[in-house]
Amino acid sequence: MKTNITHTVRSTIKTLDAGIVISVSDFPIAARSPKSVSLILNALVSEGILRKLSKGRFYKPETDKSCELQPTEFQVIKDLLIKNGRLIGYTTGYSVFNDLLLTTKASDIIQIGMRREKRPIVRGYGLYHIHFVKQENIITKENISLLRLLDCLRFFKIIPDTTPDKACRRLLQHIQELDRQHIAEMKELALNYTPQAIALFGAMLETLFPDEDTSAMYQVLNPITDYKLSISESVLPTQKKWNIR
Repeated sequence: MKTNITHTVRSTIKTLDAGIVISVSDFPIAARSPKSVSLILNALVSEGILRKLSKGRFYKPETDKSCELQPTEFQVIKDLLIKNGRLIGYTTGYSVFNDLLLTTKASDIIQIGMRREKRPIVRGYGLYHIHFVKQENIITKENISLLRLLDCLRFFKIIPDTTPDKACRRLLQHIQELDRQHIAEMKELALNYTPQAIALFGAMLETLFPDEDTSAMYQVLNPITDYKLSISESVLPTQKKWNIR
């Protein structure tokens, strides 16, 4: 029995592409004997055939002429983004700052937005530091790009290696490129964000589209709360109404 399981697991590993992260549950035979599959995978780590990413998660290493390549970011965190075929999280924060050209500074922190709070974790023996950002909105494949934009407004103060004016101009450009349907959806999503994100989005909308109805967002804000973001009035001329300083 054990010999058959070992043969099945080893044969399956041979067919895998390098860098693909796997766990015990990826092997159908584990339904009968999960402990045996776990022992075999750990034995393959000792043999150098597999590398261990974290408890219960493994990958087949890939090398080029000079070094051993690591799994892609998606492979490292895919179990934190999709569970039982259902989307439960999305990458945000520092990686999005780079994707949207808000900064060129890289970070060793991977941030994931998800509905429930979760403690930070480390994978790859300290190589991957994963932090979680609570997302109050329901996460769908269709709204992730809008949530990422709103996350940038929420974390505007910590965008690294840039100035408030540069970051604001870039975000204004991204918002201007949205169609009317996405603008409407983003306004609804914004209501579940921090007051700073709501105020900044409201000011940006009124700068770009003076006739845009922002009343729902404006009404949820405390009229005596200020948001110190250090954006020039020439870049964001509507900011005084929204108490942005």
